[in-house]
Amino acid sequence: MLVRKFFLTLVLTCIGSPLFAQVIDIPHQQDAATRTLFVPAPNPKALVLLFPGGGGVMRMQDDGSTKNRHTFIRSVDQWSQYHIDAVLVDTPYDLGDYRRGDLRSRSDHLERVAEVAAYYKDKYHLPIWIFGHSMGTSTATNFANSLDKNSHLISGIIIAGTVRTASVDDSVSMPILALHHVQDSCLGTPTDASARIVNKRPPQFVSKLEMIDGGTSQGDECQSFAYHGFNQTEPELIKRAAKFILSN
Repeated sequence: MLVRKFFLTLVLTCIGSPLFAQVIDIPHQQDAATRTLFVPAPNPKALVLLFPGGGGVMRMQDDGSTKNRHTFIRSVDQWSQYHIDAVLVDTPYDLGDYRRGDLRSRSDHLERVAEVAAYYKDKYHLPIWIFGHSMGTSTATNFANSLDKNSHLISGIIIAGTVRTASVDDSVSMPILALHHVQDSCLGTPTDASARIVNKRPPQFVSKLEMIDGGTSQGDECQSFAYHGFNQTEPELIKRAAKFILSN
């Protein structure tokens, strides 16, 4: 297991204590490791694994830096105020998208997700949540569907800007929160994609749909600086997700 530490100024500014972020490479058979960035919180009550959209590739460097400006990267420092550890999960290969083909149901990808979840569960003994945005919602839902209903590896999933092809099996009993921006105009992530998942769940299971408004939109309507990417509403996005995690 390769672990690299570096000083994360944003986190220290928010919480005022000497916590260090860590780049941790999770081994995967004989192939390239799955790179993660662990951003700790003081007195953590849960841990969230963050899976960005698009092809999922952040090309995270040894010092944790990346040129990717995804929503989760812009807001990774905001989890600590809610006492939730945050983990950005990179991928060594392109996972596709709804136009080019979605590879997030591949066994290799889901095995990597399980390895990451198991590593952080074993190391920190916290409830583990998976949060996927856009194409990352395909990772979250496919992984939830692949788990045995008696598995306690993860405590719940959060999906935001849900891709239209995502679905959750009726056997998935864990809590699910779906978040969507009111003005999300990306054709691949219509509002009813989030609503459908929540509305079709058996009534005995915890599930909730929340809409977020406001912010600004720039560039491609399906990219991270559009309404689809919760541009300028990241604090509200994280607050809603954190509240759900801590209440379940």
